[in-house]
Amino acid sequence: MKIAFVGKGGSGKTTLSSLFVRHLAATGAPVVAIDADINQHLGAALGLDDAEAAGLPAMGEHLPLIKEHLRGSNPRIASADKMIKTTPPGEGSRLLRVREDNPVYDACARPVELDGGAVRLMVTGPFTDADLGVACYHSKTGAVELCLNHLVDGRDEYVVVDMTAGSDSFASGMFTRFDITFLVAEPTRKGVSVYRQYKEYARDFGVTLKVVGNKVQGQDDLDFLRDQVGDDLLVTVGHSDWVRAMEKGRPPRFELLEETNGRALRTLHAAVDATYELRDWSRYTQQMVHFHLKNAHSWGNERTGDDLAAQVDPGFVLGEEVAAPA
Repeated sequence: MKIAFVGKGGSGKTTLSSLFVRHLAATGAPVVAIDADINQHLGAALGLDDAEAAGLPAMGEHLPLIKEHLRGSNPRIASADKMIKTTPPGEGSRLLRVREDNPVYDACARPVELDGGAVRLMVTGPFTDADLGVACYHSKTGAVELCLNHLVDGRDEYVVVDMTAGSDSFASGMFTRFDITFLVAEPTRKGVSVYRQYKEYARDFGVTLKVVGNKVQGQDDLDFLRDQVGDDLLVTVGHSDWVRAMEKGRPPRFELLEETNGRALRTLHAAVDATYELRDWSRYTQQMVHFHLKNAHSWGNERTGDDLAAQVDPGFVLGEEVAAPA
């Protein structure tokens, strides 16, 4: 199951995504956590110190390896150089699975030990001074999009992505790659503005969107969120001494998280699992193709010198039953 956490900067989406990752790990579920935000804070929220977080391998720096692995023997892709961030899989492509070992995980993922289990953590890499004026952060998140395009995940397997803040997620088709998107919103006008943008942009793509109210301090805050987002409000989270200790680098054992917040995480988990029956791999594949053709026409064809529409395998549908190539 693929889960995105989005929200405006400072909304608490990284904190909540890290809590959800910890919750899943405590249940024994296999988890891949991906930090796709321009501000790379997920590693620290999962307990890594500054040196450990800084030492995580950046997916963007391993993009040639990622492309070469995923290309496999797909005859529609002449070389890894001809792949762009939206290139969809086809017959012969190598797919990624949550539980497996593969060269992409070897290069880009690192295990993080948490209470009750371990997760694989992957990061896009920070936006550095060298990137200023010459690069777009979406060129870094392209590695994440390419991996999600080739990911086959099943029931009780989880990929949790801490997305870039605000509405920047709509600069690519990555927002359609998830079974459910949790939008973290504070009970303020600015807090719900990103919700309105997301709701509008995602309307035509069948995105399952639920709001998690954060920093909710009383009935007035709750009433405000209910008035602004209606039935999309799934659950609210209030003050947490556990989170405050975690932010100081001294997290207690996860089992000591406040019961009200533990209940909220279980609500998120139930909402994720409920979307399994709603999966439509055909629509999912069609959306990949839609955004690939759009990107090919706007910049990809010119950059590669090829007609990238030829990379689309019209008979291929991504799904759990797709066999791995020999």
